[in-house]
Amino acid sequence: MYKVVSCLSVRSAGLTGQICSSPGLAKFHVGNGAVCQKSALKYRPTDLPELPPCNFKPEEYKGMSKERMMEIRRQNCNPMTMKITYYKKPVFIHQGHMQWLWDVDGKRYLDLFAGVATVGVGHCHPKVTAAAEQQMKRLWHTTNIYVYPPLHEYCEKLASYLPDPLKVVYLTNSGSEANDLAMLMARLHTGNFDIITFNGSYHGGSSQTMGLTSNSPYKYPVPTGSGCTNTMCPDVFRGPWGGSHCRDSPVQTTRECSCSQGHCMANEQYLRQLKETFATSVPSRIAAFFAEPIQGMGGAVQYPKNYLKEAYKLVRERGGLCIADEVQTGFGRTGSHFWGFQGHGIVPDMVTMAKGIGNGFPIGAVVTTPEIASSFVKAFHFNTFGGNAMACAVGSSVLDTIKEDGTQQNSLHVGTYLMTELAKLRDKYEIIGDVRGKGLQIGVEMVKDKASRDPLPPEVMSELFEDIKDMGVLIGKGGVYGQTFRIQPPMCITKEDADFFVAVFNKAIHSYMERK
Repeated sequence: MYKVVSCLSVRSAGLTGQICSSPGLAKFHVGNGAVCQKSALKYRPTDLPELPPCNFKPEEYKGMSKERMMEIRRQNCNPMTMKITYYKKPVFIHQGHMQWLWDVDGKRYLDLFAGVATVGVGHCHPKVTAAAEQQMKRLWHTTNIYVYPPLHEYCEKLASYLPDPLKVVYLTNSGSEANDLAMLMARLHTGNFDIITFNGSYHGGSSQTMGLTSNSPYKYPVPTGSGCTNTMCPDVFRGPWGGSHCRDSPVQTTRECSCSQGHCMANEQYLRQLKETFATSVPSRIAAFFAEPIQGMGGAVQYPKNYLKEAYKLVRERGGLCIADEVQTGFGRTGSHFWGFQGHGIVPDMVTMAKGIGNGFPIGAVVTTPEIASSFVKAFHFNTFGGNAMACAVGSSVLDTIKEDGTQQNSLHVGTYLMTELAKLRDKYEIIGDVRGKGLQIGVEMVKDKASRDPLPPEVMSELFEDIKDMGVLIGKGGVYGQTFRIQPPMCITKEDADFFVAVFNKAIHSYMERK
């Protein structure tokens, strides 16, 4: 699997898929304009995995310098932009194609984070790009105060992907806006106010959805999200209860349990805790319960198999609506189903979505029942850009592309293979505590040791994170303590790409353990 790499400090412009090497050393593929430059790794491995070949030829970058970009970032961009900048040595992205990204120096990266689980069918996918270009020539924008074909064609198509009675669509610009709107609609329809969500959840950054978000780095010391209550996340790896058969995943935890077939002690305990929340923390009647089918920002956390089905019953008994946040799990990402909630055998009262809905184009949606939607017309609500002509054309093309390219099936097959291979590394290294997920919604939780399950310290996570990037792979981080690596790539990746990442990840962990 490993190939020795020679790095030359010369520009290789114009050499698409060509090779940079020294006599007697194995070959190393680089993209057009790539610089075979010294790795940023402090401890440079003697052997590195070879990046899978790519025939796409990116444009040569001729824009402003990296130094100038960082100067502008510090002076003219809100300081929050610098705070959230990934990596000690940032990646300066220039161009993308399918699962690949190129920086301004021409270095190619395998993108396994997809702009935070957003680029579902691939960067600049030709079919989606063509649809956007065609619509741009016809009509960029008008609002839904007028009747125009793209809006109605898309709403009908999107609704056809959801089960009855979820057939009424309202289009937004983002997931935060969709969840904010779902909160309002639930309160209007039920006449109740309180909303429950899980610890570790992330449902947006608006003043209202910040109440649903139970993760301290995303909370501000101001009054937000009144009426929102967090309950224990039924995390069968990190939580107080868990076992070896709990979750709907190709890979289970290494925790032992004595549960008989069809019985799950962890599920019973977490449901008991939810009942405790109902009894102590909220009124007898509530407005809604929000849950991601698999937590995204929380670190690909999965629940016991029947938990959501039972939780939905408890919520509905108390007058609440059940809302599935599919911002990260929707559009085939979990592989087995188009929507994450389908894997739990449930039908929510409302579904919110964004990210993969537009493959990177800003669009979101709330889909609900006709009855719930009718409560929304008690006042006027206007959204200038929601459902504009460009967004609808892109969204429609994304749905077509998922079907035509077999994207959901690829997510299932490659994701299952990748998780299985990562589980072998979990069994090999003491600091890999858990591998979990479905399809290409994957989390790898890092720990100090398997016995304590204490989170791996942030400085070690950052060190590994940086090494993986320097070897040519971009991944994400999540979890309440930032202890989980998130793998949510464009769903067009191949088994060869998966093998490359596993080799890179193995190399990063092995190098760290040697230094340790």
